[in-house]
Amino acid sequence: MTLPGAGEIARAVSAREISPVEVVEAALRRVEERNPRINAVVTLNPRAVDDARDLERRLGRGEPAGLLAGVPVGIKDVTQVAGLRTTFGSPLYRDHVPDEDALVVQRLRAAGAIVLGKTNTPEFAAGGNTWNDVFGRTRNPWNPERSAGGSTGGGAAALATGMIALAEGTDLGGSLRIPASFCGVVGLRPSPGLVPTHPSDWAWDSLQVTGPMARSAEDVALMLQAVAGASPYSPLRQPTAGRDFPGAVRRGPRKNLRIAYCADIAGIGIDPAIEAVCRRASLALAGQGTEVEIVALDLSEGRDAFLALRGLWFVTWMQDRLDQLDRLGVNVRNNTRAGLGAGVPELGRAEAVRGRMWHRFRTFFERYDYLLTPTMAVSPFPVEQNYPETVAGRPMQTYVDWIAPTFVLSLTGLPVASVPCGRDAEGMPVGLQIVGRPEGEEEVLALAAALQLVNPIGLPV
Repeated sequence: MTLPGAGEIARAVSAREISPVEVVEAALRRVEERNPRINAVVTLNPRAVDDARDLERRLGRGEPAGLLAGVPVGIKDVTQVAGLRTTFGSPLYRDHVPDEDALVVQRLRAAGAIVLGKTNTPEFAAGGNTWNDVFGRTRNPWNPERSAGGSTGGGAAALATGMIALAEGTDLGGSLRIPASFCGVVGLRPSPGLVPTHPSDWAWDSLQVTGPMARSAEDVALMLQAVAGASPYSPLRQPTAGRDFPGAVRRGPRKNLRIAYCADIAGIGIDPAIEAVCRRASLALAGQGTEVEIVALDLSEGRDAFLALRGLWFVTWMQDRLDQLDRLGVNVRNNTRAGLGAGVPELGRAEAVRGRMWHRFRTFFERYDYLLTPTMAVSPFPVEQNYPETVAGRPMQTYVDWIAPTFVLSLTGLPVASVPCGRDAEGMPVGLQIVGRPEGEEEVLALAAALQLVNPIGLPV
C-alpha cells in the first residue's frame, strides 16, 4: 500500500481515526517491499515505531496533535539526526552519529512528524545523480534502470514509491528540483533564510537552502508551514508572521495572471520532446483572464558565475577537510580544487552577474507574475552514468552544465518549484519550474497545485 498524502495522514491521526503506529508500520512495510530495488532509504530510524507510540500517548492525553501529526518523513543524509547515522554520503563519515538534531529536524518533530530514516544522496550533495561509495546508487521508481536525479534523489524516489509522505532536502544548484522532475513529485527551493540551515559550516550561505519535497504542492506547503521561520542560530532570516502557505494553496492562484514561458533560459539546448510537454502544460493555463506569453530570456551568463560561486561554496564547506581531498569522491574533489584555483577577480565577476540577474528579474516582475521554464533539458538517463554527456545532441562543457536550467535560477534567491506537468514518450515524468517574486512562496505553491490538477501523472507501479 502506498502511503496517503501528508495532509490526509495528519488529519486522520489528529482525529484519532488512525494510529500513528499503524502509519509508521505501513511505511516500514513499503520500505521492505520497494527499497531493495530502489535504494532510496539508506538508514532506518530504529526508534520510528517508538516515536509513533509516544505521539499516540500524547494524543491520548489530549495534547495538541501538531501540523504533521504522524507523518513519516525522510531526512536527507547530509542533515543531522541525533543518534542516527548521518554519513553525508562519504566514506569519511561512514559511522558518524550526530549528538543533536538539525534545526529542520527539530521543527519537523515538534510538528508531530515521525523520522522514518535517512535518504540517499551523492557525497556532500555534489551531483545531479544520486550515488556514493557508502550506499551505492538510487534508482528511478518509474524505471529502475534510470537516474532518480540528485542530490535529494533518495527523498524523491522514496516519495514516489510511497515509503514516506514528506522529504527534507537541500538545494544548491537544483538538488530539490532535479529529482522532483525525474521522479514525478514536487520540490520547492525556498528563498534563502525562509528555512534556516543549522548546524552549518557557513552561516552566511545564501546559495544552498533547506526545503521540502512531497507528492503534492499542498503537502509541500504543509511542510513549509512547519519548518519556516527565523532562528537565532542563523543570520539569514525572513519574516513569517501572518504567512499561510497551505491557505494560499487552498485559495489558488490569483485571477488575471500574466505568465511568461521560456524553453531554454540557460542556453544549453533542450530535448524537443521535453520542451513540447512543458510548453503544452504552460499554454494550457491561458484563458479566463490569464495570459501566457512565450518569451526569450537569456540567463546563460549565470553559468560561469554559478560555477565560480559553487567553487567558493565547496572551499568554505570543506575547510576542515582540505587536507583530506584525496580521500573524497571525484565530484567533491574536483569542485573543491576548482574553488581553490579561482581568483578574486573571478568571484567578483560572478557576484556582479548575480546582481545583474536580480535586477533583470526585478524588471521582469513588473510585467509578469511568474516565469515558467522546463526543470530539466533531458529525460532521466541511465543510472550508471555520472551525468549525460550531451543535451539535444550538443556536448556539455562541464559535468554540471546539464543542470544549468536549475542552477542559474539558484543565483537569483527567488522561490522556485518543480512540479510534474506530464510524461515523455517513454513514460518518464517531466517537471516544470515555477519562478516567483521575492518571498513569493505562497504564489508559487498555489500555481504548482493548479498545474498538478490539470496535469495528473499518477504514481509508478
